[in-house]
Amino acid sequence: MQKGLIVSNVSNTYFVETQNELYEAIARGKFKIDEIVPVVGDRVNLEIIDKENKKAVISEILERNNYIKRPKIANLDKLIFVVSAKNPKPDLLLLDKQLAFAEFMEIDAVIVINKIDLEKEEKIKQIEKMYKNIGYKVIITNAKEKYGVEEVKEILKGHISAFSGNSGVGKSTLLNAIFEKDLTKEGMISIKNKKGKNTTTQVKLYKIDDDSYIADTPGFSTFDIYEIESKDLYKYFKEFKELEKECKYVGCTHIKEEECGIKKALEKGKIENSRYENYIKIYNDLKDKEEHKW
Repeated sequence: MQKGLIVSNVSNTYFVETQNELYEAIARGKFKIDEIVPVVGDRVNLEIIDKENKKAVISEILERNNYIKRPKIANLDKLIFVVSAKNPKPDLLLLDKQLAFAEFMEIDAVIVINKIDLEKEEKIKQIEKMYKNIGYKVIITNAKEKYGVEEVKEILKGHISAFSGNSGVGKSTLLNAIFEKDLTKEGMISIKNKKGKNTTTQVKLYKIDDDSYIADTPGFSTFDIYEIESKDLYKYFKEFKELEKECKYVGCTHIKEEECGIKKALEKGKIENSRYENYIKIYNDLKDKEEHKW
């Protein structure tokens, strides 16, 4: 029996990396009975059936640290959220939504502010300071000039990471700089067709070094966070969750109620207005989804 890491799958065929070897594997039928399916990022036990032709069977899925349903991936250590300083302007609503999702999934979140050559330093520093004060790691980059790329590479070491961000923020340029080659030629970065849809739909892990991987995850920037219940959303805003104990009412939504610990902190300037406004937007979106579930 050998341990391995699923780095990609096509239909029902899994490509599993062991110690510097790549096996083509199928999953045992028992997984369907147990209603669990192997996914990219899973650590598995392999039964080798043909060593010469690198054929194997997945006999066991080892315990997962986490599992994301869309896109399907397991055992992510880090989510790297890329925003551009300008062109397109920073989408902080999407960023706050993604950060809440990372907190919910208990995955370490890192923020990369790219294209810093296009915006005034003062505006960039404002965003950087806000998220650093909350407790997030923020890296400033100009991927075209390779500025900040080494710092990004350093945080990826020893981890399985995925990049997320709106179209045009410079993820492709950043990934090319990390791997020091044009990845579009190798099919890593999803190229859009004329209708604007991703031509790549499968998740795949790309190896940086022996124990560092980046997930190519088409559709990550459009993931929803409807697994989070609106009443629990505040728990996934880092600077909010400790303030709930100062709320007068049990079940406080932190929006309409008086004597709310979070609103008091907002009035005192301990919470940024933009974060609170985004909390309300995300809360209302989740609430609306819950009310129209059926």
